[in-house]
Amino acid sequence: MIHEAVLETRGLGRRFGRIRAVEDVNLTVRAGETYGLLGPNGSGKTTLIRLLLGLLRPTAGRAIVLGSPMPDKRVLAHVGYMTQTEAVYQELTVLENLLFFARVYGVRSCQRLWDLLELVNLTDRAHDTVSTLSGGMRRRVSLACALVHDPQVLFLDEPTVGVDPELRAAFWKHFYRLNDQGVTIVVTSHVMDEAERCHRLGLMRAGRLLDEGSAEELRQRTRASTLEKAFLAYTGAGSELA
Repeated sequence: MIHEAVLETRGLGRRFGRIRAVEDVNLTVRAGETYGLLGPNGSGKTTLIRLLLGLLRPTAGRAIVLGSPMPDKRVLAHVGYMTQTEAVYQELTVLENLLFFARVYGVRSCQRLWDLLELVNLTDRAHDTVSTLSGGMRRRVSLACALVHDPQVLFLDEPTVGVDPELRAAFWKHFYRLNDQGVTIVVTSHVMDEAERCHRLGLMRAGRLLDEGSAEELRQRTRASTLEKAFLAYTGAGSELA
């Protein structure tokens, strides 16, 4: 694994009025690793990703991606983003969506598109309108579109919601292959078995980064038998992540 920093934040914060969505976050993510942001809904995971992408401007601190302070439009050509909600065109077919994003990024290989359709198991639905697909299938279209230009950095916001276990496992095998090629992945989740697959985790609560490390390191620090119990030990909360 390559070890140079690809993503960095220093004192990063974002407020919406009196609400502190992200506060004083410091993290470093290296090339070729999958970094998981773990926390309940409303903990600031999605806001942090949007700050890293430059879709939001920080009210404090800074975010650096591929050596450039964000926002920087030049960086976006090297970044893939799968949003929590399907960011695809409902009136277009699956293949037309891929063609659209391929043209935006200057991708000319038709084989690339079919390889992605095979990855997300949608070759037989390539000519179906996206609006006719199930929610899980639309998530798979979103993933294919995020990967179309071979990004160096990939942001995945709840990537496998509604995806069956077999296909979820196939996705993670592909993510690991991307890691081996030096691609950096940041994934948000509140699902424990997905969190276990990440090389390192950042535990978030109320906009703050509580701690980070591998799942095993976090369990050891809290002497917890499970990752969920480790998280609850950090927060002192008594409810499950949801």
